[in-house]
Order: sequence, then structure tokens, then C-alpha cells
Amino acid sequence: MGNKVKPQIDKNYVKQLFYNSIDLVVIDVDWPAGKGVLCYYSSLADGTEVNKQINIIRQRASEKMSNWGKTAVSDVKPYSKDELIKAICDGQTVVIFQDSQVMLIISAPNTLSRTPGEPETEQVVRGPHDGFVESTQQNLTLIRQKLVRNDLVVKSIIIGKGTKTTITYLYVNDIADNGVVELLESKLQEIKDMNIMNTGELEDYLEESTLSPFPQFLITERPDRVAFNLMEGKIAIFSDHSPTALIAPITFFSFYQSPDDFNSRVIVGSFYRLLRIMSLLIAIYLPAFYIAVVGFHSEILPVEISNKVKLAINEIPYRPIFEAIILEVFIELIREAAIRLPKPIGQTIGVVGGLIIGDAIVNAGLVSNLMVIVVALTAISSFVVPSVEMNMSIRILRFPFMVAAALFGFFGMAIGTIILIIHLLSLSSLKQPYFAPFIPLDTSRFLHIILRMPYSKFRKQQKTFTFTDNKKGRKS
Repeated sequence: MGNKVKPQIDKNYVKQLFYNSIDLVVIDVDWPAGKGVLCYYSSLADGTEVNKQINIIRQRASEKMSNWGKTAVSDVKPYSKDELIKAICDGQTVVIFQDSQVMLIISAPNTLSRTPGEPETEQVVRGPHDGFVESTQQNLTLIRQKLVRNDLVVKSIIIGKGTKTTITYLYVNDIADNGVVELLESKLQEIKDMNIMNTGELEDYLEESTLSPFPQFLITERPDRVAFNLMEGKIAIFSDHSPTALIAPITFFSFYQSPDDFNSRVIVGSFYRLLRIMSLLIAIYLPAFYIAVVGFHSEILPVEISNKVKLAINEIPYRPIFEAIILEVFIELIREAAIRLPKPIGQTIGVVGGLIIGDAIVNAGLVSNLMVIVVALTAISSFVVPSVEMNMSIRILRFPFMVAAALFGFFGMAIGTIILIIHLLSLSSLKQPYFAPFIPLDTSRFLHIILRMPYSKFRKQQKTFTFTDNKKGRKS
């Protein structure tokens, strides 16, 4: 076989390699060791900073310094077509030397990022009011400012042949479980060839039960929430150009904890955590309970209330299940419209939909006043959940319970509850029990899940899930 012919690396070659994009800058440059070709995307690299670094490195080369190309923002590597494409697409600047078949890579990106502000979906009364942005480096800065420790490990992996998305994950080495970290790394290796653009797609690949209505990863945009979970031995995962972090392993009760709990007084934090857990029961069971009582078990109501209920539903032309579905779908339509529209218009839609149209539906005799109260209280209860993902899951769950109650009354609700509990017990997050500390049973942690316990009583860092401490060979 003959020797492989090296490509003639000149301006035309580079332009063809990047399909003559108008934002591609390709310039011939003079260098002490010979001529080179400088190339970068003007839309991604900072031209002023590039010129500054080029002059510094050229001076180092003129003085024949050893490792002249290795600085805090540059490096010299053997020429590789794939490496060249990746560097340019990442916003770096490359100077290619044809004679020596090496390339100088300079990191001088034109970073555009918004100021860290409080996430709209995770607002708190007390505590920090900063949030993640679309820059992974800035997000890591926010976390390292909160966790000043040398065992905070940050690792990354590039996923997708087409997207080349950088997935960054971090954990506290002395607290996180080795087995959980290794499991996550093996899962990331399995999806290395998949094209992933955001954390939503990544979550799909990492979850063990994608068809479950319950999320197995906690999604947050708050640095303080990530820092707190890292100190519990969990792992935070970031994706390129995404302001959200995935946290795992988590339990079902992790979604009902808010940063406000830990910044409030013990009694206040405990009260609102209990209120959220109670809101879960209301959001799932209240419409089903009303349907079951009206359709099957009206005798359990006091006579006075029973008469009022019968009077309210007497003129409704169909069964309560259809009332509930009409109103629930109506509420969901208002919510979706309010999200998609600009804020001032979205608020107007909420007022018009909730008051004017809602009152018109009642006056038209399509639904009863009691059903409006039930559905409104259910909607409010579902929005109490601090996690948007769990909020959506709870709103969906009430529909099968309503159908079960309409078909079999309380018996249908009981069967639905048993199925729900079995499903929760079967779930796991990175192989950790999803319904801990109930299964596996750990009575010592019940109070820490339900109440906000005083920090002064903690003898050691509290965990919200059970795992084997590989470093010490014991259960935490």
C-alpha cells in the first residue's frame, strides 16, 4: 500500500470543510515556524481577544520558548480533521500549520449569557434569589461558590455524533456512593452515540421507567437546591446550553421539599411541608371522592348537606364524572393558554376564564356550583407542589381516579390507591428505592421526611435515601 497523501490545508480546504459559511473567518498568518491558517466562527469567538492571544503566542514562539503554544487559554495538538471541526464549532480559534501538521487551539469564546436571576417556577420567600443560566461554566461557578470543598468532583462526557453535547455531572466524593456514581457513568456510556440536545432527552435515557407518570429525577434551576442535594450524597447533571440540572437519586418525598423549608423556622417549615403533603391527597382524591359520594355513597353525608348536594346537581343533565371532566379540561386549557401568552394577556385570560366563563357555565346549568368549588380546590392543591414535573404528574393522576370512582365508588378508589402504591414501590432512581424511607422501612427518618427538624439536633449529615457506603462498608 502506498503512503496516504496528506491534504493540502489552505484557506480553500478550510472553507470547503465548513461549507463556506458567511460567519467563518479564514486568514493566512505569518509565524516564526512558517505560515499558518487561522480560522474561527465570528459568531462564536471574540475577535478582539483572538488577536490579543495570537500576538502573545507569536511573541512566545519568536523567543523560541519551550511549549510556546501552551498557555492558560491555548494548547498545541496534532492536526485532526475531527478535532478541528469540534474546536471551531465549540467557539474556539484554530491556527493550522501545514508543514508540521499541528494546530494551535485558542479558547476565546464570545460568551453571551443572561444574568443569573431567580427561576420563575421556583421562587422562594427567604434564601438566595439566583438561578442557573445557559452556560455550564457559570453554573459550576454558582455551585462552587456555595460548596467550598476540594472533594467536589466535576466530570464530563461528550454525547452524540451529530450534536456533540457535553454532559457535565458533579458529586461530593466523600459523601456520594461509589456504586451510584459508577451506575450513572455506565448509563452515560451506553447513550454516548445518541444525539441529545437538552436535559429532557437525557432524562428519558437515564430513567428506568419512562412510562411512569412520576419523574425519577429532580429538575431544578436553583444553585442552593443543587448544593443541598450534593451534600446529601446525590449527583447533579448538566447539559450544554441548558439552565436546568437533573438530580439523582431521589425519593418521592424529595419533590415536596422546598428551599423555603430550610430557611424558615422549624414550626413554620414543618407546617408548610405538612400542608404540601395534604395538598397531594386533595389533588388526587377530592374530585374522585365527590363523584363517589354523589353517585354511590350519599348516605355518608349529614342530611342537611345531602339535601344541598341533591339540590345542586338536580338540574345537571349528565353524571358528575362528565361535570368533572368538563371543568378539569377547562382548567387545563386556561393554564396552557396563560403559559403560551405574554404575561399581561395571560393574566387576563385567567381572570376571564376563571370568573366570566366559569360563572356562565354554572348559570347555563352545565355544571353545579359544588363541582366548581371541588375542581378549583383541586387545581389550587396541585399547584402547591414545588416541582413542576410532579405538579403535572399529580394533575394527570386525578383522571383515572375519577373514572374509577364513577364506575365503582369508594371500592374503585381503593383499588386505584393499591395500584398507585404498588407502582410507587416498584420505582427506583438510579437503582435506589423511590418510596424510601417507607420501603425499605427506616423509622429513624420518618420525621425528617415529614417535618423540618432543627439543625441543632443533627449529629451527622442527613440522607434522604438509603445507600451502601462503599468507603466505610456500612449502611447510611
